[in-house]
Amino acid sequence: MTPPRPVRVSIDAPATSANLGPGFDALGLAVQLYNRFHVALRQDDELHVDVEGLGAGEVPLDHRHLVVRAMREAFDRAGEKLPGLDLRCENRIPHARGLGSSSSAIVGGIAAAAALMGRTGPDGGPDRDWIYQIAADMEGHPDNVAPCVFGGYTVAYRDGASWGVVRTIPDERILPVLCVPGGKLSTERARGLLPQEVDHVDAAFNAGRAALMTAAVCGHPEALYAATEDRLHQSYRAPAMPRTLALIGDLREHEKLPAVVSGAGPTALVLCTVSEGRARVDSPEIIRQIDSIARRAGNDWDIRPLHVEPAGVSAPSPHP
Repeated sequence: MTPPRPVRVSIDAPATSANLGPGFDALGLAVQLYNRFHVALRQDDELHVDVEGLGAGEVPLDHRHLVVRAMREAFDRAGEKLPGLDLRCENRIPHARGLGSSSSAIVGGIAAAAALMGRTGPDGGPDRDWIYQIAADMEGHPDNVAPCVFGGYTVAYRDGASWGVVRTIPDERILPVLCVPGGKLSTERARGLLPQEVDHVDAAFNAGRAALMTAAVCGHPEALYAATEDRLHQSYRAPAMPRTLALIGDLREHEKLPAVVSGAGPTALVLCTVSEGRARVDSPEIIRQIDSIARRAGNDWDIRPLHVEPAGVSAPSPHP
């Protein structure tokens, strides 16, 4: 007997950092910072959207809201009509900072729709592959949605007409530290600065560094500094975020820390490490590195050490 569909679900969708230096549009990392979405079916066809936290008062509260658009796309893919909804968003991921806030909304909306339709994966949790295919189609590139869906460290790629992904959990000696500036930067503007063609030498350089990045994350963190070098996108984006590139340059040159642009920026990501054991915020080695980052950054940056999110979008929590 098919279990009844839930009428209410809650979804946690994590923040992500994409590219990780050389892995443009391919590599991504999920971190423990979340947007939470509460969705309840209505008895009528009305839509009510409420936004709390970051972005409140800045985003549309109707069918144009990105979570609603993602839910509609998921229902359309399943051959069903989007029902009337009450949607409440608790936003903790900064908008337009290179932390995958739009991917969180897309993945969260699709996961909520899947749960309301009673669609689950083999383990009884979210149908992650189904969610991922729709989310990557909506985003147009998979580097942020892949870690948001699956968690951990992901290598995402186009596989014919569908999207592929390989997921792993990073070495426990690594702790991501995010340097979040006050100003925003749209992904469209950041992408608009990229050239249509790149040097073959630079492409070959990045291919090697992207391969090294996966080796570094998966057991060789001592190679992270070399692995995070990039020649394909970061320098071209400098005019849109000069302070970010200046901070990254300082951290790399003077502190020898593996710092990169997070996603399209302007947040900077630093992959801090400890020599042995699990990296923790209160580890002496991590504290020293965070202090170095703070000295270089000054008071204009929000320095956030965050552990890797291992599971991705949460299993929905149905309510009676």
